[in-house]
Amino acid sequence: MTDAAPPRPSTLDPRPGPLSGIRVLDLSRVLAGPWATQTLADLGAEVIKIERPGVGDDTRQWGPPFTTKADGSKGDAAYFLCANRGKKSVELDIASPEGAAAVRELAKTCDVVVENFKTGGLRKYGLDYAGLSAVNPKLVYCSITGFGQDGPDAHRAGYDYMIQAMGGLMSITGQPDGAPGAEPMKVGVAVVDLFTGLYASNAIMAALLHARATGEGQHIDIALFDVQAAMLANQAANYFVSGKAPTRMGNAHPNLAPYQPFPCSDGMVVIAVGNDGQYRALCLALGVESLGTDARFATNAQRVAHRDELTPALSALTGKHSMKALMAMLEAAGVPCGPVNTIDQVFEEPQAVHRGLEVQQTREDLDGPVRTIASPIRMSKTPVAYDRAPPALGADTDEVLGALKG
Repeated sequence: MTDAAPPRPSTLDPRPGPLSGIRVLDLSRVLAGPWATQTLADLGAEVIKIERPGVGDDTRQWGPPFTTKADGSKGDAAYFLCANRGKKSVELDIASPEGAAAVRELAKTCDVVVENFKTGGLRKYGLDYAGLSAVNPKLVYCSITGFGQDGPDAHRAGYDYMIQAMGGLMSITGQPDGAPGAEPMKVGVAVVDLFTGLYASNAIMAALLHARATGEGQHIDIALFDVQAAMLANQAANYFVSGKAPTRMGNAHPNLAPYQPFPCSDGMVVIAVGNDGQYRALCLALGVESLGTDARFATNAQRVAHRDELTPALSALTGKHSMKALMAMLEAAGVPCGPVNTIDQVFEEPQAVHRGLEVQQTREDLDGPVRTIASPIRMSKTPVAYDRAPPALGADTDEVLGALKG
């Protein structure tokens, strides 16, 4: 008998999340920091987002598209909604003595601070790690910067696009030299920011365990450049082992073949062959068993070496089928495959519907529901819950600051 599947995240689940009781002071904006704090909020932490009075997080203006308010006026940009679910919004000018003092008072009541100002940027306000750990020694203080707290580039600002370039990702993304449209290419979402947010939330939870055991907080130093280097994964290992820098290969895989999109009569399907048995099954399903036993393609290493011969041969065969027909054939043969979907099609996939990958929440000032992407975290005892939509600017200022006076 197998265990039941973990419950789907819900806006109604009454059980406290695993981070229930943890209070987070979020001084970050844009994406990497807010992505980290949204993860903590989804897991039950109370997250207090400090925003500039009258302006708020920069991404509130990063549109179109924008939401529509109940009175018909323009609301927040969609960009803001993607990373700020579950938080309280407090308008506070941290550059003023009064605002900085309020942040210090809040820090006394918090377990975590997350900030993504330039290295040393909060020191002049007394809101750096040294300043806030002095009033709360148990504080886990996470700084997210472009290049870290030390080194020759520590003073520089860092943005996802430039880090994708400087960190090597663009050198392995895009069509190869000589092919139509060849040039270094960024990824279609800000993956360095997103990975940085995930590394930061992991580090924060580890530091919270340490603080619980010892009563001692610490400073976490997360750099986008470091994260991008870590993201190179097998491509960095390929370089370390071979001594040769990987290059752009379009949609081909540097270590596997066939492992890329193939044409169909009505679109494209990715075929992801991970071993020799799957390759032979692919050829059998396509009605070319001889291609599966051809000495040029018998092993993965040989298929990689002869991919320029193999890929056109397979493409000619897949192009005879519709996407639906090809996937049915390959799935029956045990060959991993999937359609190249547009984003709207992702959320129409039966699996996406079943897993509840779209979250709808209400916010009184908006005309219609707020739609966000569900957390991929599924836990059987302490499930993720969505108890707050991304907040209106300053919606919780009176509640949070009033409690300091009380």
